[in-house]
Amino acid sequence: MSITPAESRVMEALWTLGPSSAEQVVTHLAHSSTWSPTTIKTLLSRLREKGMLRVDRDGRRYIYRALKQRDEWISEETGGLVQRLFGGHVSLLLAHFSRSQALTRRDVAEIRALLDQLDSTPTATPRTRSRKRE
Repeated sequence: MSITPAESRVMEALWTLGPSSAEQVVTHLAHSSTWSPTTIKTLLSRLREKGMLRVDRDGRRYIYRALKQRDEWISEETGGLVQRLFGGHVSLLLAHFSRSQALTRRDVAEIRALLDQLDSTPTATPRTRSRKRE
């Protein structure tokens, strides 16, 4: 399920806070946004409709709980992006970034370290587990 950048900021707040009331989310976002409490409550409602969170009643208030963990959401979003834009080929994504954006020496070193780590894995890598061969 795709969510908007604004909705992702609200989800980040819930992942940081854990189960929270709307007021707690509003307070958490107050230092990093100019959104009104009504806007944040609308975003919470949209996220519930999209199946990203659930709402439980606690006396007179509602408690919002993330239904997806952050890592799970990131995996879904990045997988969809790579599939849509690069036909499922991560190497094309990397090639795009190497041509269109300046990769720092640190970026290149981190990519090399990750590739070395993947090469040293004796069996399946995350890619072979999550992507079906065509």
